[in-house]
Amino acid sequence: MKVVISCDFAGYPLKTAVLQYLKDNGYDVIDAGQKSEDEKILYPQAAKALAKVIRQKDADKGILICGTGAGVSIVANKFKGVYAVACESIFTAQGIPIINDANVLAMGNNVVGQKNAIAMVERFLSNSFACNETPERKLFLQGMLQDVKKIEEENFKE
Repeated sequence: MKVVISCDFAGYPLKTAVLQYLKDNGYDVIDAGQKSEDEKILYPQAAKALAKVIRQKDADKGILICGTGAGVSIVANKFKGVYAVACESIFTAQGIPIINDANVLAMGNNVVGQKNAIAMVERFLSNSFACNETPERKLFLQGMLQDVKKIEEENFKE
């Protein structure tokens, strides 16, 4: 699986730990955000860099990190086809690809610790839309996803 990761200056410490986890576990990683402590990438630029990779389908999933996860998720969701959710729990990180077909996990360096973040990433990346759901639940989730995509088409130009 190809994963894109990006962060702003506030998320850099957590990004280094998550990036190492991804590399150690054989993920093909695109590093689109701040790459050193000396840089001062702001959250809009970090999110935009990741969102472009997801939109172009150059990565399957993305991980965004800022101070809280909120700023990067707001910006990433301005891009058609990018579904980012700011998460603070393993439970939510596991559920967002299954229920919402989210393709971007956003986290906050000031909110989640490294062990929790890595567990969240592992659960996020190991689940897919409607996996392990009953046929009836899959149909329901597919209908919800179609509603979301219709709203997206009505409101996003690109």
